[in-house]
Amino acid sequence: MTNQSWKRNRKLLLGITGGIAAYKLPELARAFVRREWKVETILTEAAERFVTPFTFSVLTGQRAWTEKDFLSDDRGVEIPHIKLAQNCEVLAIAPCTATTLSRLATADGSSLLSATVLATRAPVLLFPSMNTDMWFHPGVQDNCEQCIRKGYTLIEPGQGQLACRDEGKGRLPDLDVLEEEILKAVCPKKDMEGMKVLVTAGPTHEYIDPVRYLSNPSSGKMGFALAKAAWYRGAEVTVVSGPVPERPPYGVRTVHVVSAEQMLEAVLEEAQSADVIIKAAAVGDYKAASPSGQKMKRTGEKISLELAENPDILAELAKKRKDGQILVGFAAETQDIIDNASKKLAKKGADLIAVNDVNAPGCGFGSDRNEVTVLDAKGILSRISGSKEEVAELLWDLALERRARLP
Repeated sequence: MTNQSWKRNRKLLLGITGGIAAYKLPELARAFVRREWKVETILTEAAERFVTPFTFSVLTGQRAWTEKDFLSDDRGVEIPHIKLAQNCEVLAIAPCTATTLSRLATADGSSLLSATVLATRAPVLLFPSMNTDMWFHPGVQDNCEQCIRKGYTLIEPGQGQLACRDEGKGRLPDLDVLEEEILKAVCPKKDMEGMKVLVTAGPTHEYIDPVRYLSNPSSGKMGFALAKAAWYRGAEVTVVSGPVPERPPYGVRTVHVVSAEQMLEAVLEEAQSADVIIKAAAVGDYKAASPSGQKMKRTGEKISLELAENPDILAELAKKRKDGQILVGFAAETQDIIDNASKKLAKKGADLIAVNDVNAPGCGFGSDRNEVTVLDAKGILSRISGSKEEVAELLWDLALERRARLP
């Protein structure tokens, strides 16, 4: 399977049960149809009170299955729950009601949906949604634990105002959360399970006075793509991010910082438990030597700004890294990029360095694409070009290969 192609042309079986949040599911089905997925649906009898099978048939171009199909005797030799179970790559139930949780916890196969769950070997994702008091009922919590023990992935509901006007835990998570969890379930590589990784992202802001700062145009997109790729592959991911407009990716823990010194402090603390560190942040090399505590006023005269060097985070990480830890750096260059990156790699003690020419058309700061050359101590290891998501996947491949060769 080619890089990133695993996100397209897959097979999703979507189970919809009788909760008010069922009205949101047509849009989720559409999102995967846009990814060229084959999306089939099963609606419980209660779900049909909120949404119609016809809606899903129109949106997906596939038959929507209902309880009548399970009980009907006019299907001939076709057994719906077996056919559906065998023809999906991931089965997601959303919203998953307390009744459905109970059926799944006890391996009750008395409905088309629950029987299909019993028959499938595909990953099963459960997205419970219900009233807060129902969610915290001991019986519901016991059923959740039973479902997890059976190997199902259960994503806890979100917090907020519910349809019943109560405030608390019980909301169906946002659809982008459902989408990301489904994508993670079909990711073909699970080679980072049990690993802890640390990624830095974005720029730093070095304040001259309370309203002005030195910075760069880094968007954080490369760092966030690296974080998401690692999460898809099963890693526990921490991102230390400077100020960026991008929302951090779902599924990762994010530590927000502003200055290079704050990033250094956060990174050294988080690095203690990391197996692989990729420092993709564009950290400012310089800061104001004596920042003003008040806004500097225009005087009509020239002013001079004395700069001091910021700490070298990559070099500090190399000095303090534990045995078996892989360290990858980034270098943004405008000239002699290979020579400058080689010198940086040797000076700072990283295992790999990914260098890119920020003047290259379509690949500078803020772009959705990147072109990097990856070097190790022996020279050029690989040249990677593509979307930042594709570059991220290939960088993780190289980092894991290097880790596998450790004694």
